Order: sequence, then structure tokens, then C-alpha cells
Amino acid sequence: MIKKYIFGAPIETEAVITTIPECKDIPEAGIISLDNGFSWTYTMADDDIVYGLGEANRGINKRGYIYVNNCNDEPLHTEDLESLYAAHNFIVLSGRRNMGLFFDYPAKITFDIGYSYQDTLTVCCEGSDLTLYIIDGTSALDVIRQFRKIIGRSYIPPKFAFGFGQSRWGYKTEKDFKDVVEGYRSRHIPLDMVYMDIDYMEDYKDFTVNPQNFPDFEAFVKDMKASKIHLVPIIDAGVKIEDGYSIYEEGKAGGYFCKREDGSDFAATVWPGRTHFPDVLNTEARQWFGSKYKVLTDAGIDGFWNDMNEPAIFYSDEGMDDLQAFLKDFAAMDPEEIPQFLLNDKVNGIKNSPRDYAAFYHDMDGIKVRHDKVHNLYGYYMTRAAGEAFDRICPGRRVLMFSRSSYIGMHRYGGVWTGDNKSWWSHLLLNIKMMPSLNMCGFLYTGADLGGFSGNTTRDLLLRWLAFGVFTPLMRDHSALGTREQECYRFERPEDFRHVISVRYRLIPYLYSEFMKAALNDDLYFKPLAFAYPDDPMATSIEDQLILGNEVMVTPVYTQNAPGRYVYLPEEMLFVKFMPDGSIFSEIMAAGHHYIQVALNEVPLFVRKGHCIPLAAPAETVDAIDTRNLELLGYEGATYTLYDDDGVSKDYDLAGHYKTYAK
Repeated sequence: MIKKYIFGAPIETEAVITTIPECKDIPEAGIISLDNGFSWTYTMADDDIVYGLGEANRGINKRGYIYVNNCNDEPLHTEDLESLYAAHNFIVLSGRRNMGLFFDYPAKITFDIGYSYQDTLTVCCEGSDLTLYIIDGTSALDVIRQFRKIIGRSYIPPKFAFGFGQSRWGYKTEKDFKDVVEGYRSRHIPLDMVYMDIDYMEDYKDFTVNPQNFPDFEAFVKDMKASKIHLVPIIDAGVKIEDGYSIYEEGKAGGYFCKREDGSDFAATVWPGRTHFPDVLNTEARQWFGSKYKVLTDAGIDGFWNDMNEPAIFYSDEGMDDLQAFLKDFAAMDPEEIPQFLLNDKVNGIKNSPRDYAAFYHDMDGIKVRHDKVHNLYGYYMTRAAGEAFDRICPGRRVLMFSRSSYIGMHRYGGVWTGDNKSWWSHLLLNIKMMPSLNMCGFLYTGADLGGFSGNTTRDLLLRWLAFGVFTPLMRDHSALGTREQECYRFERPEDFRHVISVRYRLIPYLYSEFMKAALNDDLYFKPLAFAYPDDPMATSIEDQLILGNEVMVTPVYTQNAPGRYVYLPEEMLFVKFMPDGSIFSEIMAAGHHYIQVALNEVPLFVRKGHCIPLAAPAETVDAIDTRNLELLGYEGATYTLYDDDGVSKDYDLAGHYKTYAK
């Protein structure tokens, strides 16, 4: 059962697309206060678990900390970080009562989940204009399925997007990209995508290509496709202010940029220098900006990633003027009287300043709205601009799209990657724990920068991370400029990397099938163990093992120098390891606790009792996978229903896409 409560005059975010009548009664769950904004307070039972919040820090069970949903360009993801790049305002209480709550509020909102008081859940925001959805169900999973149904079908990428991709900030020329492809192909390490970070552009200008480095970009894209490589360029939120640059000129002439209160175009500095932000919350501006992706699709591009769309601000014109005035005054101060940290706080505070977010406005189709009141919608609507444009530019065909910043609703237009992580073992574990939470909020096409984006990865960390990335829908190795080069062929014994990534390609028929079933049935691709074994108290406390689909349990190794790990089996399962010589080790393990040995060049998984999964022969690209001759791995007598289609068109619901196999 779903009840909808409206407070004040909320902004329509279009996160929910199902018509639900408004309830006029007072919500019986929790205590609501409208004094000094909005707050909802609920007393939790001792054994209540709180799920959700999508891209958020810490564990699958969110209880015990405070989370601030305020889309935040902050690359240092330490354990005490309260805000990440996304705002997914959906939580699920599981225990005494199975209840979901979606706070459709696009500004800063705080979830205090047993932080101030261990038994108290408080959700609060400065404004009191929002829509609250309360969902009751028979289980946490039932609540999530109801929620997923009202927010609409999750984005479905083309099948090639389930292949392995290599990325690095710093690839600048055709030769850079060709060298990467040669590095993989010559060692027979599977590869389907190479990502293009900001250096492919001319002076970091959106929808441009550097003419010196790519003299015939269309021919280059065609050559890469002949090598079975899809190039995936980045698009940033800021449009460079430059006379003669067509995107800037058109945006200026059309009035498509965000405005200051006085009606002038708001300017901030990001990678290209001074930029304007397209007002993607305005229908006409959104259509205009989305249409610009055609510049690259016409050149043969069939995949994109949207970045810097919180939107990130290095500094605004006003912020720099203020800082320069401060520095002038600071220079005249008596050093003995300068407050500690004053200079540091002032300089660091210029980036992503709340004052800047309160200084520009959107025209939401005739309604003038200050940006900080809708801050969490920007990344969603930027990606929506692209998704809607693809329906016009290439109707009936899928385009790869994922974003850094997001809000619930964006899940219909693209996936997400989890942003600028570090080459830390703790971030591998964070990646594991974040996946089911993202699925709960509708984001199925998800993944992290394998090996870590910033910092210097190690061979063992990258291999362990890849062994988990084998199972995430988005599987991408990405690293930052100035860090250790972490293409898989740069490490000793590249055959180990070839084997781990080859396992991914052997599993793609199964992974793609489970992804499609989850998308088409409002289900989860990754589930916590507790969802599959709700009556097992041990399963409810385990967060480093995940159920994938309905057949597999994933148990990644995420500890430095560990030769394996402890696992808990709620029931008998078949333990499987993909061995580096191409063979498959398997043994049945009884329910209970076990220690499993897993070498760096092995990929482990468990097949649940009574189930089996399909395996393909090794391949180096997705389109080379032979789905007509699959073997089944698992229990004798088990069956598996495979979903398979052409991977490009959108005729998802045809009965002919399903075929049942028996072992």
C-alpha cells in the first residue's frame, strides 16, 4: 500500500511517474513537525534495519550514522563524509514494520538514522514544501518493488556496455587510444570500450573534438569500431564562455543558461575556464542542450558519461572577487592577530560554495526557482536532456549513458558510476556495500572506478577489484592524471588479468539476463543476503556477501594480502572458482561458516542450492560471445530461463527473448 502526503507547495520533480491520490489524513507513522522547516521522527525498535539512500557512505544497513543528501563534488570519500555526488531520498525500515519512505524534496535533506539517539530516526530539511510517500509491505523487498514500480522502469543500456572498458584522464590523441587498444588486443585481454575524458575536447568545450589530435574524428571512430571498440566521450555541465563557440552563442541567444537574480547569465569557473550552466530544468533549454549530443552521435558515437553535474563549481565570478578583496585585507593584518585557519578556510570555501548555489536561478517553465532549492535535480535533468534527445536522434536504439550526479528519476535515463574514489581497499568494500542500495533506488546500471580513480593502485588491489567488477553491470578501470598507469597490461603477468576479465565475458549471458529481468520486473540485480534469507539472523548482519539475481552469491576478497576469506552459507551451496588455466573448480559446501582460499588470479562465486547458471565460451568482445552454445554450471536437474535479445533495440517485452535450459 502506498500513501502520498503533500506538504506546502512542492516542486514537481517527476521522480514518481505513477498517479497516486493525495491522502488528506495525518500520517500515522512517525511524528511530523512543520516548525522551522520539515521533520519526520520515528522511534526504531532495537532490531530494526534501515536500508536505502542509494549512493551513500558506509554500509548496507544505514543505521548508526547521519547522511546529508546534497549533491556534492567531494573526491575524498572518507568514512565520515556525509554527502556524496547523489541524492536518493528513499529509505526502507525492516523489522517491527516493513515500511518505505520517499521524501521527494530536491534540496538539502538530512537523514539522522540513530546518530543523535540510537533509537531515533529523524529526517529533516529547511523547507516545508515536499511530497512524502509512505509504502507498507510484507517485506523490505516487497516495499522496494512497490517503490520501483511507481518511479518507472530502470534505464537499459546496449549489450556492449556489459563488456569491459578502459579509461584514464590523460588520453589526448588518436595514438593514445590506439596504444591502449593495442595493449589489450596484443595480449588478448577482452575489451569493448575506451573512455574519453576531458582531454579529447578542444579547450574542454562540450561537443567539440580537438582538431589537431583528431584530424578526422569520424574516421577515427569508424576505425575503432572496426576493431570492435566503442569510444565513450565525457560531457561536462559547464559551457565555456567564448565568442565564436557555437554552443555558447546558441545558449546565449536562446536564453538557455541559468541566470542571476538580475537576469544576467550566472558565470562560474570549471575546467574550460569561465562557463555558463545550461538551465536543464527548463524544457526548452533541456531540449536544446540534449540536441547537441547529435554532434557526436553523427560521428558514430553510441555512448556517453555525464560529469561535473552537481554542478561542480571551482569558483564563481563573485566568489573570486570576494576572495581577492579578502586577500588584500589579509595582507594588511597583523600576523599575531590572524585567527587560526582563517586563510585556509577562506580559500577552500570558494569551491562549491553554498552562497554560489543560492546566487543563480532556473526558469522551470515560467516559475523562477533559486538553484539551491532544486540543487539535487541538476545531474538528473542533465542526463534526462540526453536521454530524451536520444529518443529523437536515434529512436528505437539504445545509447550508453551514465552520470556522476543523480536524483531518483534519473534512473530512467541513465546509470551511475560512484565517482572519484581512491585506490584504497576500504573503497573496494564500499563499492560492494553500495551496489544493492543503488538498486533499491532504481539504479541498476552501476559500478565504480575499478582499481581506484585517484591514488596509486597496486597489482593485488586491481586484481581483487576486477574480480568483484566481473559482476557489476558497469565494469570500468579508470584512473586520474598523475597517478600510476593502471591499464591491465602494464602489470607483470598480464595473463592473470586476461583470465579475470575473461570470466566476465563467460558470465555475460547470465549477468545480462539477470539485469534485464531486474529491469523489466522492478526487481533487484544485487540483493543483501537478508532479502534471500529473511529468517536467518546471521544473514541479516552480513554486508560483504551479495545475492546476484536469484542463483548466485558473490563473496569478494577485499583485504590486502589475504589468501582468501571467511564466508557464511545460509544453506548448502556449490562453491565455484574460475581457475587461471581455464578450468572450473567446484565443490558442494554445507550450510555454515567456511574459509575459502582464493588466489589473486581466481574468481569465486557460489551457486545456490537447486540452481544453475549459463556460461559462454571465452570471448574478447561482447559481440563475439556465442549464446547459442552455452554450458550450465550448477546443480543437476536445475533449470535456468535465459533472457537474450539483440542488445540494441528496445523491444524488451517479446516472449521470444526467453529460453529455458535444463542441466
